[in-house]
Amino acid sequence: MTLEDNSGENASERMESVAHALEEVLSAALPQGCITVGVYEAAKSLNVDSDNVVLCVLASDDSDKHDAALQIHFTLIRAFCCDNHIDIVHVDNMRRLAELVGGARAGREPLDPHCVLVTQNPQTSSWKSSALGKLQRFCRDSRGWDQWVPLVHLPDR
Repeated sequence: MTLEDNSGENASERMESVAHALEEVLSAALPQGCITVGVYEAAKSLNVDSDNVVLCVLASDDSDKHDAALQIHFTLIRAFCCDNHIDIVHVDNMRRLAELVGGARAGREPLDPHCVLVTQNPQTSSWKSSALGKLQRFCRDSRGWDQWVPLVHLPDR
């Protein structure tokens, strides 16, 4: 086994660990009401209370690559998050992300999982866990490698 082979395994294990941490953070923040779902909703939330946003999750699939309006929104959200020191990740499985943040709610309009914000509530920060710390370290390390919006693969469950 070469060094490259070994580092590839470690990278794969780390990516799986990061995906699991993201799932854990979203699952813990959702019942606390610390999740904002949707591009427009996220933009409004960032405008009103960006100090409490701890993570921004962007998601897209192949059909979104040609949606100019969505790509402009992504660019603006990424720029705002970078300027305000908000960690950002991009996931490649929008369907799985939608499941994690509530999916299709009965009798209501389906969620737009293109952008999900995780906020902290200063009064109740009980949902915070080591998973959030792991995601923040991953984002910090990725920025060190000039990857400002790292891709996280969310596997289907």
